Amino acid sequence: MKFIELTLGSHMISHGYDADNKEVLENVTVDGFSKKIVAVSRIKSVSETYILTDYLDGRWIYWEYQESFEDLKKILV
Repeated sequence: MKFIELTLGSHMISHGYDADNKEVLENVTVDGFSKKIVAVSRIKSVSETYILTDYLDGRWIYWEYQESFEDLKKILV
């Protein structure tokens, strides 16, 4: 399994969808960013603001990241 080091900060945990098909999000705000090792296989998508990873029990997490979008693309491609 391949891993990469990322600098991640605040995040939103997606707990699924409600009866009206609206995503149920839990916002987690942290002070600053910290380095984490992430399994590449857990990464589902990357935007200029968030990296989306899977989590436990079918949940997803939208992480803020500190690296530039271009640098992250170079790491993953």
